[in-house]
Amino acid sequence: MRASDAGTGIQGADYGQFTFVAASSSRIENSNMQAFIGFLNQHEHAGITDYPSLHQWSLLNNATFWVRFWQWSQIQGDPGNIALSPDTENRHRDSVWFPEARLNYAENLLHFVPLRNQEDALIFCDESGQYRHVSWHQLYDQVASIAHFLRESGVQQGDVIAGYLPNMPETIVAMLAATSLGAVWTSTSPDFGIDSVLDRFGQTEPKVIFTVDGYHYGGRTHDCMEKAKAIVERLPSVEQWVVVPHAGRGFGLPDNAIAWQDLLLDSPPPPEFVPVGFNSPLFILYSSGTTGKPKCIVHRVGGILINHLKEHLLHSDVKAGDTVFYFTTCGWMMWNWLVSGLASGATLLLYDGSPFHPEPGILWQLAERYKVTLFGTSAKYLEALAKQGTGQRSIMIFRPFEQSVQPVLCWLPSSLILFTTRLSKTFS
Repeated sequence: MRASDAGTGIQGADYGQFTFVAASSSRIENSNMQAFIGFLNQHEHAGITDYPSLHQWSLLNNATFWVRFWQWSQIQGDPGNIALSPDTENRHRDSVWFPEARLNYAENLLHFVPLRNQEDALIFCDESGQYRHVSWHQLYDQVASIAHFLRESGVQQGDVIAGYLPNMPETIVAMLAATSLGAVWTSTSPDFGIDSVLDRFGQTEPKVIFTVDGYHYGGRTHDCMEKAKAIVERLPSVEQWVVVPHAGRGFGLPDNAIAWQDLLLDSPPPPEFVPVGFNSPLFILYSSGTTGKPKCIVHRVGGILINHLKEHLLHSDVKAGDTVFYFTTCGWMMWNWLVSGLASGATLLLYDGSPFHPEPGILWQLAERYKVTLFGTSAKYLEALAKQGTGQRSIMIFRPFEQSVQPVLCWLPSSLILFTTRLSKTFS
């Protein structure tokens, strides 16, 4: 993939079809990675000079690495006095990380509320032209309202809460409300059929389910109410059913369902943020189901939080005020990765719909409009762009450090395997 880097302060190395680019020296000096290296050198006298030496030091001092990263990234919670236990013969299988730690995932995703109160936490767009901005303050209040409803519904730590929802703000609110109580979140995309959803939620037995009335895709509005009704009827574990309005077609609300808007309070009590163990369950994801029924995959509170923070802060250089985008649905693990970006103080750009409607360049237009600093998508999307002849495009790249905007001409080859890049650093 070739990129014009004239005047950008980025150096490139040409490897045939691809041009790999490196950040400028000023970019490196101001990166989160360099700040963390300095923190380790100050507190551990580690003598780290670059990423390879940081990686090597982390392998030799893995417990200390994670303790220091917890401190540097300012994770909210008590890490306890033990980072790694026990040191058994099969330590990779049997070891337990932070066995004494107590923390709450939702609290960590919302701890930037005081600092970024009226700024955007979420920006939502869909292919029908809907767009909404949700401030950090609004996000906090909505989470508080839904958490109050869940608490009044008897939801406790370890209960499963399910979402049959698009990639929209209400999905994040419901997830944060559930996890604030120590409950476990699981979700699928509304394009899944009835049997596909039951194959998943039938195993996890949700106590409360959030569904959407419909969604937009490919220029059409798709009704979800009949599917949702059939799903709820066949899930005996469900005690409360909440419907989120989205499609705008006036789909009727069943007698046994509650409208989302009826749960939002003017002055909700603040969330409790129940502290749970580092290794308590947080998310249940699912395998693809290509070799039989989907298998449940449990992700745990501390592991998800600390590893996502490492990937966001160190590997992606996400900073408070950045705008992070990933083209994903709620049925893919990258949705979970995306929402953790709130813990770094980033604004999340959410998109629901076809990436080719009303035109193939819609995602790039959104990236320009909202000054996206980290853009994530799949190889399949880029391959589809190339097949449609949309392989070459000039877009504006925003560079917070240089305070300038640079046009970059990029080429998207069909052979590309993976694409996740920080637009403010490089577009390659």
